Amino acid sequence: MDKDEIHLRRLPPAAPWGPHTDSEFHGVEFLPEDLSEAPNKTGMRVNEKYSCLPAEEKGIHIINIRAIEDIGYVQHESTLLNSLSRNPDADCKYGLYFRDGKRKVDYILVYHYKKSSAGRTLTRRIHHNDSSARSTKQDQPLPGKGVHLEMVENEPHVDYHEDDKRFRREEYEGNLIEAGLELERDEDTKIHGVGFVKIHAPWNVLCREAEFLKLKMPTKKMYEINQTHGLLKKINSVIQKITEPIQPKVAEHKPQTVKRLSYAFSREKQHLFDLSDRDSFFDSKTRSTIVYEILKRTTCTKAKYSMGITSLLANGVYSAAYPLHDGDYEGENVEPNDRKLLCEEWASYGVFYKYQPIDLVRKYFGEKIGLYFAWLGVYTQMLIPASIVGIIVFLYGCATVDENIPSMEMCDQRNNITMCPLCDRTCSYWKMSSACATARASHLFDNPATVFFSVFMALWAATFMEHWKRKQMRLNYRWDLTGFEEEEDHPRAEYEAKVLEKSLRREYKHKETDKEKLTWKDRFPAYLTNFVGIIFMVGLTFAIVFGVIIYRISTAAALAISSTPSGRSSVRVTVTATAVIINLVVIIILDEVYGCIARWLTQIEVPKTDKNFEERLIFKAFLLKFVNAYTPIFYVAFFKGRFVGRPGDYVYIFHSFRMEECAPGGCLMELCIQLSIIMLGKQLIQNNLFEIGIPKMKKFIRYMKLKRRRSLDHEEHMKKKQRYEVDYNLEPFAGLTPEYMEMIIQFGFVTLFVASFPLAPLFALLNNIIEIRLDAKKFVTELRRPVAVRAKDIGIWYNILRGIGKLAVIINAFVISFTSDFIPRLVYLYMYSENGTMHGFVNHTLSSFNVSDFQAGTAPNDPMDLGYEVQICRYKDYREPPWSENKYDISKDFWAVLAARLAFVIVFQNLVMFMSDFVDWIIPDIPKDISQQIHKEKVLMVEVFMREEQGKLQMLETWKDKDMKKGENCNSHSPKLSRSHSGSLSSCHLYPVDI
Repeated sequence: MDKDEIHLRRLPPAAPWGPHTDSEFHGVEFLPEDLSEAPNKTGMRVNEKYSCLPAEEKGIHIINIRAIEDIGYVQHESTLLNSLSRNPDADCKYGLYFRDGKRKVDYILVYHYKKSSAGRTLTRRIHHNDSSARSTKQDQPLPGKGVHLEMVENEPHVDYHEDDKRFRREEYEGNLIEAGLELERDEDTKIHGVGFVKIHAPWNVLCREAEFLKLKMPTKKMYEINQTHGLLKKINSVIQKITEPIQPKVAEHKPQTVKRLSYAFSREKQHLFDLSDRDSFFDSKTRSTIVYEILKRTTCTKAKYSMGITSLLANGVYSAAYPLHDGDYEGENVEPNDRKLLCEEWASYGVFYKYQPIDLVRKYFGEKIGLYFAWLGVYTQMLIPASIVGIIVFLYGCATVDENIPSMEMCDQRNNITMCPLCDRTCSYWKMSSACATARASHLFDNPATVFFSVFMALWAATFMEHWKRKQMRLNYRWDLTGFEEEEDHPRAEYEAKVLEKSLRREYKHKETDKEKLTWKDRFPAYLTNFVGIIFMVGLTFAIVFGVIIYRISTAAALAISSTPSGRSSVRVTVTATAVIINLVVIIILDEVYGCIARWLTQIEVPKTDKNFEERLIFKAFLLKFVNAYTPIFYVAFFKGRFVGRPGDYVYIFHSFRMEECAPGGCLMELCIQLSIIMLGKQLIQNNLFEIGIPKMKKFIRYMKLKRRRSLDHEEHMKKKQRYEVDYNLEPFAGLTPEYMEMIIQFGFVTLFVASFPLAPLFALLNNIIEIRLDAKKFVTELRRPVAVRAKDIGIWYNILRGIGKLAVIINAFVISFTSDFIPRLVYLYMYSENGTMHGFVNHTLSSFNVSDFQAGTAPNDPMDLGYEVQICRYKDYREPPWSENKYDISKDFWAVLAARLAFVIVFQNLVMFMSDFVDWIIPDIPKDISQQIHKEKVLMVEVFMREEQGKLQMLETWKDKDMKKGENCNSHSPKLSRSHSGSLSSCHLYPVDI
């Protein structure tokens, strides 16, 4: 029994309390024993359609008590009521059904209202029903709790804004009732100041809307799915037995041998569909989708402009709108439901090794979310072979590191190669053998197997895209999405408001009332703001990367001055690690900032539909986050060490900071460090900690707020919350864009620079195994249930993936050619090597410099740091020696290597592109068995309709024959009729033959 409700059994004429006068019951009104005898029959009539009182309680007297404190039995109220009634919340399954326990809640609207201090104690609420005709809907309250039978005269009046919101809600809810929906209000909840409107779609409305939306529903006709035969059948059965332990234990995941024929629902052809169980014919996902479509197109027009549900939510008329979850997912006495099954077989880290129950995910959340998790599952599966090959490449580098001649030459102290200083004045000469560890580590990622792995990953990306297209077609067939075309969406509320504003301006100036729309002139300021804003954000990213470069240069110089000789050897590692961490922190911060800026830039454009809004938002967010994530990596891969100059003629920034050089082993090792730290840091901090921590923190904050507002009433505190109250406390669904975005950025890390980090697919695989279960747990337990959206593909994300795959081929070609030493080694091996080996390669890549040619003030302060005087030092470049006529000029070896590098880029790019396109061409987009099944469905559908038409024709022929026989009988009997009866009615009734 609710706190603000009193239900008393009918009292006998001789009540034990004896007769009472008005003076004894201040403000107590007894209703007539028979409601039909009430003075106002229209106002108090109960419509059976909206009745929410149990049948056995129809004889209850309802008392509106204004001053309950004046009655002496207040303390015994709960005892009396509890003994005479049962818990109504159990009848409605704690909010999943209306108060009658029969009509299912399909959608919830939430609003805030101001509860007066007098209203809480002076007013009692009852269950009342909207019994008036549709024409008087505005004069009648909604059924359910929260309806006043009699307003208190002295109740304080709420402000104008609250009145305006209430009037809009009343009009909107009245229009929903006109559209055929059934509503019930509940303001007596544990969340004070928050009211809920429960919405139920009856059968006739579901049928009508299903026909409008062209929803494909299963018919009575069933057919067998083509099965494999022979060897393939045996192989499939063996695979099924092997994979049985990793299959989820849900009915939807079991292989099907038969399938129901589906057809767009039609009320005229209801006999074709299996309507044996109307309650389950439209599942909860479909019901909520239908209700949401009605909510979107229903408007209230008494406001300044027409407002749909999106406008009402944006203006605070309603604070939330969402469908309900199926029930609880944990607890001992929880009834079985799809949410609980998903939690056990999908949203649990203990089942990380199992396949996802994609069909059940689609059944519960809809096709769009189902496709996201299906794509994520396919991507994760495809990472397994990529990870295995990456591990093999890495192990090959480890196995051959001791056989690598260039690194052995660098580590050989007998070579006694003296290198030029890494910075001016404070840095001294150093031995190449001191960089032995860096050289050996570089070989782990810079070896011939890296080139093979780059080609493999380019083909892997093409194969992945083709595999996903085929998987997508299988899902479209299973989910009855073949032939589905997305219709133009409703205009967004912001777009309609902008158009109305333009119309009013035009009408005021020119008295024109033609239909307006936004043109490029209206959006030009927004376009200009977008262009300037994006350019500024990209420039900001470049500026931050430039600032990190200055940090690296200045910190390296400072550490070289202050460090001990042993500390100076680790300066490069220290500077690189700290700079990468700074980059990581900046990337994570700017990711959040750029996400908000991209949304704001899209909002000021005022796109017409939600689809346009989403596509423009995705493009801007991806562009900004792509630049933010990959700019530091691009700098290390293609710019660092390219513009440093040479000893005696270095390039300076601000005339003070000398451009930094690559390590003696090349920049590929540093690129590997940069890529690995940024990738792993983003995955660990942003994708996992943020996704776990932020929702938990928000949930804790909401819990603390509710705890402060909670009533001190113990009975109220112990009362179990309704389903819609529990779901209201969950986080609202914010769309799939953040989920896709983090995976697309990861896909870039895996493919774009994979030549420098073969272990990237492995770390991506480990992350995604956790990510799938993390996202699943978030959708099932942390978020309100999203509205199911039909979709047959992943939209613009597929084009972005294809673009990244093509770009990866080009970038890997340049990484292998310009960042690694693969091409210089080939050139030396086939053009300069005397014995056909790599002996002498290191010396060939080093140029000589006479220390007497240092610019004034740039020579080392301690030239004797190595214990001997240095006259010639070496540096990595292809230049003429100091004893040449054109000393320090670019040598012909440089041009030979450059030509080979450019040739490799062209050959590699075209060869891999051709192989990728060949893979794309040779693998059909639609699996052969699926195309056969789709064709079979079409043939069966035609057969069904042909049989139906033949049945109609046979029925017409039968009617015609009967009518003709009756006509003949009447003609044969008519002469026998006596003339006296000629004026009377004939016993033969002739029916028209032509129907």
